[in-house]
Amino acid sequence: MSASPSALPIIRGDALDFYLAQGYYRMQQELFTCHFVPFGGRLYTAHWLRLDVSRVAWGPEQRRMLRRNARFAATVGPFRLSKEYEDLYARYRASINFDAAPTIEAVLLGGEAHNAFNTQVIELRDEGRLVAAGVFDCGERTLAGILNFYDPAYRQHSLGKYLMLLKTEYARRLGFDYYYPGYLIYGYPKFDYKLFACAEATEVFDNVRGYWLPFDWETVHAHSAELLAEWLPEDWQGAVGAG
Repeated sequence: MSASPSALPIIRGDALDFYLAQGYYRMQQELFTCHFVPFGGRLYTAHWLRLDVSRVAWGPEQRRMLRRNARFAATVGPFRLSKEYEDLYARYRASINFDAAPTIEAVLLGGEAHNAFNTQVIELRDEGRLVAAGVFDCGERTLAGILNFYDPAYRQHSLGKYLMLLKTEYARRLGFDYYYPGYLIYGYPKFDYKLFACAEATEVFDNVRGYWLPFDWETVHAHSAELLAEWLPEDWQGAVGAG
């Protein structure tokens, strides 16, 4: 079950940095981008995010979470797919109310034997028991968050959000420029948690013009309207989710 450690080639760190900066992201063993995402029979606009690590400052809610969860032992190391991870992911997946890939292998490898990314993992353990894991890819100057999952018995600790804070802090310790948490969906609040670490340090990608802007909802609203007007056929307009 192991993603191979790398005698085989992996994507260069500077290449991953470049593609992340162009609004691309990992899907299994490829890089992709998108402007629209379907949910519940409707189309929504996708808006890629990144945190400027040098500008991140914890607020009261983040500091409370860091203090409350400091009891868990956190370690960082190379990701190796294991039964322990898959068992935890299966418990997590059974507890959530949204669609998720059936296994970690399906998320990261998609049937491939070799992992082409420099993939790392943050483990959280409670007296030796694995209770959460956060998977991410490292570039030369960037970190891309790929997957967080946790034991549903620990739901009250908000370990998914906590792992976002730990990934941000790890990127800061490494001197990285950006942490990429993925996209949010305009008008679909389930993805708004990606702003939790520090909305003030978050940037949103304008994939019409190809540059990053400071995040605010007015910018996202305008970008969403522009995407719908320029990219979506008129006969699809009624199937679009509104913000």
